[in-house]
Formats: sequence, structure tokens, C-alpha cells
Amino acid sequence: MISDIQFENELRLIIENAIREDVGDGDHSSLACIPVTARGKAKLIVKDSGIIAGVAFAKMIFEYVDPNLKLEIFINDGDFVKFGDIVFHVSGSSQSILKAERLVLNSMQRMSAIATKTKKYVDLLQGTKAKILDTRKTTPGFRACEKWAVKIGGGENHRFALYDMIMLKDNHNDFAGGITNAIAKTKEYLKQNNKNLKIIVEARNLAEIKEILLSTGVYRILIDNFNFEDTKEAVKLIGSKCLTESSGNINENTIREYANCGVNYISSGALTHSVYNMDLSLKAF
Repeated sequence: MISDIQFENELRLIIENAIREDVGDGDHSSLACIPVTARGKAKLIVKDSGIIAGVAFAKMIFEYVDPNLKLEIFINDGDFVKFGDIVFHVSGSSQSILKAERLVLNSMQRMSAIATKTKKYVDLLQGTKAKILDTRKTTPGFRACEKWAVKIGGGENHRFALYDMIMLKDNHNDFAGGITNAIAKTKEYLKQNNKNLKIIVEARNLAEIKEILLSTGVYRILIDNFNFEDTKEAVKLIGSKCLTESSGNINENTIREYANCGVNYISSGALTHSVYNMDLSLKAF
């Protein structure tokens, strides 16, 4: 996984790029009618229900836009919110509040939706040993925030990107001339380049599970698009040789049964690619 410093750098880049995209050479709507000396106060109002996420990120945004803005936080990341709740007050330059408003709302609405969906999946897994993972199916340029939201919702992060873990999927295996070749070449590549990266290998059927188990050095096997019975058989074959992960068309109606098959992890792209933003509003008062 990436380091805390790398993660913080990603967050800063998101803010910098988003402000560049949204503000350009100036917020002319505000500049045209709001005096530079004007001071104001606004509150973040919840118009939905679920898990709030992005409060700490909003603080980063406000500080980037104007270090003199003051934030008074009443509800923290990971807390349950309902219609009418006030998450925070922000006060200071009216122009600065308006400049930051849309990025704060866009970020928090999406992060809260992801955290809410993740919490629902986490609750469905209660009593099993399985943990929910996100994937790389994220919004380009906003990945760090979406993966942060998964953690706020109680889930765990899969690899962050292509550089922090080896994941040999079906296309890698096919292009490399088969699973055994792909694993052998990967281990040699890591050795030659002095890299210590975990290796996950995808299996499409039980025969591929058996083939993967003939090689050493595999950290986790991705049991992809298996039915329940074959998943149970795969878990039995793998035993304690390495960790297991189920993936592929898993939803809230099937996740519990896949967990009951005995897998260690369940990964779901739906956590980040299929959510409806939480309704939030920033209003002056």
C-alpha cells in the first residue's frame, strides 16, 4: 500500500487540480458583487441520511483556499447523519467561502455516498470473517478521496494503484502464456528490480485454482465470478496456503452467502462506481 505521505500528496493534488479547474483566473461571480473585505458565515446542512464523509477533506480545502477561514465542526467523519443535521460552520472571507463551496460539496456528497454504501456492506458481513475491499474502479483524479471514504465507512482498501501491488488478472495470464509463466516471470521481475510487492492471482475456474497452488509466493487468490458451490470448493482447496478473495457481480443480495463460503475478502467495484450522492447544502446565515 502507499505511504501516508504519498496519500496526503494525492489529496493535495486533487485540491490543487480541482481549484484550477473550477476557479481558473478568478471567481468572477463573487468578485463582481462581493466586496473583498466582506465577511460571512455558512453552515453545511444534511438533506439526506447516511454516513457523513469528507469533513476532514473539507477542512483541507478551506485551508488551501484561505488559511484564515475558521471551521467549527459538530459532526465528524464516520458519524450517522439525518435530514436537518448541521455538520459544520465555516466563517471568514465571503469570497473565499464561495470559492471553496462547490469543491467541498462535490467531494463530501460523493464521499458520504461511498461511506454509506460501504457501511451497509460491512453490516451485511457481521459475524463472518470476510472483510470488504474496494477496487480501482474509481473516478479518475479522485481516487484518494473515494478510497478514504471506503475506510470511513468501515471497509478496507485494496491496492491503491498499479504500482503498489502485483495483480495478475486473466489478461496478464493469457498474454504471459499462462498462469504459471505469469507467476514465474513476476517473481523474477520483483527479484531483479529489488521490489517487495505482494502478488495476487486471479482464477477463472477450479482448474486455475489448482494451477496457482503449484507455485509459491502468491499472497492471495482472486476467486473471480465463481458460484457459491465452486467458491466453497476453492476455499477448501486453498486452505491456509494463501488468502482468498471473492469478486465479480457481488451485490447486497449475495454478499453474505459469498462470505459464508469462507473467503477472507470480498472486493466490490460497486462501492465506488455505483453510488448516488448524498444531498448536502452549504448555506449562508
